[in-house]
Amino acid sequence: MKDTLFMAPGKVAIEDVAKPTIEADDDVLIHVVRACVCGSDLWGYRGQDQQAPHSQNNGHEAIGIVEAVGSAITTLVPGDFVIAPFTHGCGHCAACRAGFEGGCLSHQDNFSNGAQAEYMRYQHGEWSLVKIPGQPSDYSEGMLKSLLALADVMATGYHAARVAHVGAGDTVVVVGDGAVGLCGVIAAKMRGAKRIIAMSRHEDRQALARVFGATDIVAERGDDGVAKVLALTNGDGADAVLECVGTEQSVDTAVKVGRPGAAVGRVGVPHNPEMDLTPVFYCNTTIAGGPASVTTYDKQVLLQAVLNGEINPGLVFTKTFKLDDIDAAYQAMDKREAIKSYVIVD
Repeated sequence: MKDTLFMAPGKVAIEDVAKPTIEADDDVLIHVVRACVCGSDLWGYRGQDQQAPHSQNNGHEAIGIVEAVGSAITTLVPGDFVIAPFTHGCGHCAACRAGFEGGCLSHQDNFSNGAQAEYMRYQHGEWSLVKIPGQPSDYSEGMLKSLLALADVMATGYHAARVAHVGAGDTVVVVGDGAVGLCGVIAAKMRGAKRIIAMSRHEDRQALARVFGATDIVAERGDDGVAKVLALTNGDGADAVLECVGTEQSVDTAVKVGRPGAAVGRVGVPHNPEMDLTPVFYCNTTIAGGPASVTTYDKQVLLQAVLNGEINPGLVFTKTFKLDDIDAAYQAMDKREAIKSYVIVD
């Protein structure tokens, strides 16, 4: 089968490899229909994370058809159409019951990879996979895009809003204009935010943020961006902040634009080794976040919202590629020519 392998910084390629098989009793073999490139995939592609040459790539978002199941799988049968969340919770440990399956206590191998391929072996699929009604042919391409967004970015944006306790009437700042930040705008609106300030320097992303519900745009960064947000909020700051980048500057901004007692939902993968918590202490700022509870959110609210046409997170996919053109899909995101690259597998 075709699989995406990491060759070297700035290069991924398709190679023919052995098709995966069921190895454990709770494995599910998925025939991938659609996949994509995540912003976090770019850390290795850009050489910012160490990755071995000619290794399995870390693509982790897919929708597809169940091909085979292990003997312990009772919730799925071959032929089911599923979302493959990047987190693999068990559904019954204390973390999963609390809605934090990103930290599932039952599974050490809790995250996906290998989704940018014709088939993927999905571990611990009994609870974590999310069934979609019908078959791919029942849906438009636009709807398939929104369903694929539920494998990661829409749920991750929602996670930021949840742990920041976004509620009715709140003023929310979203730091980051990638797919996760834009989905954070959707999530803030879903949870009743009255004012949503999106921090974005790029016109195409600003426009999409407004489509999703942003009421204000702040293009400035760093201290200038903080000053602009404070000016928009009469010097008080926001009730909640969604940090969707993970850099030292974005975290610093997120902490500074919240009012005293604000909560910061941090879902950007961290890449700064240390953080000065002194300002957080004196402002009583709450910082929470981590890997998203994809299965929980999809099953409880997001899948139905997509099926009902209430949200359309698939709009974050602004360029489409075939699996054979996966390196071009990476380049489009690396060069900011695409907000998120959509990959048609089958």
